[in-house]
Amino acid sequence: MPNRYAYLGPEGTFTEAALRALEPGVAPEDTVPSDGVDAVFAAVRRGEATAGVVPLENSVEGGVTATLAELINGEPLIITAEVEVPVEFFLFARGGATLADIKRVATHSHALAQCRGWLSRHLPHAEATTVSSTAAAARAVAEPGAPYDAAISARIAGERYGLSPIAQDIGDRSEAATRFVRIARPGPLPEPTGTDRTSLVAFLTDDHPGALAELLDQFAVRGVNLTRLESRPTGDGLGRYCFFLDADGHVAEARVGEALMGLRRICTDIRFLGSYPRSAAGNDYTPFMPSRSNSNADFHAAAEWLERVRSGRIR
Repeated sequence: MPNRYAYLGPEGTFTEAALRALEPGVAPEDTVPSDGVDAVFAAVRRGEATAGVVPLENSVEGGVTATLAELINGEPLIITAEVEVPVEFFLFARGGATLADIKRVATHSHALAQCRGWLSRHLPHAEATTVSSTAAAARAVAEPGAPYDAAISARIAGERYGLSPIAQDIGDRSEAATRFVRIARPGPLPEPTGTDRTSLVAFLTDDHPGALAELLDQFAVRGVNLTRLESRPTGDGLGRYCFFLDADGHVAEARVGEALMGLRRICTDIRFLGSYPRSAAGNDYTPFMPSRSNSNADFHAAAEWLERVRSGRIR
């Protein structure tokens, strides 16, 4: 059976572009455009797809709520790869339309948030409506009798649904990018590459002064650099939160492994989300280099010393 990949659809989304960046040779018949992030997770969990691609965070809007919620809840899945996709927004409409004809615009909520400045300057009286994805917006505009005059979407979506560009590069941040991840059922982890990322969710045992500091200390004292920390409600009641963390390094490395062991001792639960190579777009990022006493070699040397002491060889 060939590999099948679910992704946030319909065809023409930024997520499809991310999938094709991660799997350049994938055939169209081996892709499964899904109606929502939850549908992508469901397809992978049921075994209908080998893997799925979903947006995780945006450089402007932050974490993608639907993805974070699915990573917290349900049967655990792991992240096996990531890719950063530059986000360039276009305003597309049916052929012959001009800017003056645009009264109603459809797009995704994240795209709308990133284009509000342009809309306020160029279409101050237009009504903006959010739909499930930027590609869904383009598809809706292309349909006969569409309730929308234009869509904010990626170039791939507008061209795929036969629309005409009215304006391009309309985002308020020219360097905006979205980080997408490939998710799969648990299995062997990717081998360490030297430029890896480890992701997890930590659930605090109880709420007390210094609880978050204790969590962070597990990484700090071992020289493991955190690149992302985000709190999310667990859903078990107001005031109950878990924490998404990204850290430099791979769980196979001694210092990262020990940090996770320390974390497991002070947390009621840890959901390990994977150790995987950083995206190629992030290769210019220089990982934090631990000081003397926190390198992986130092951790191995300390473990060997402890084993000798435990066996009575104290010299």
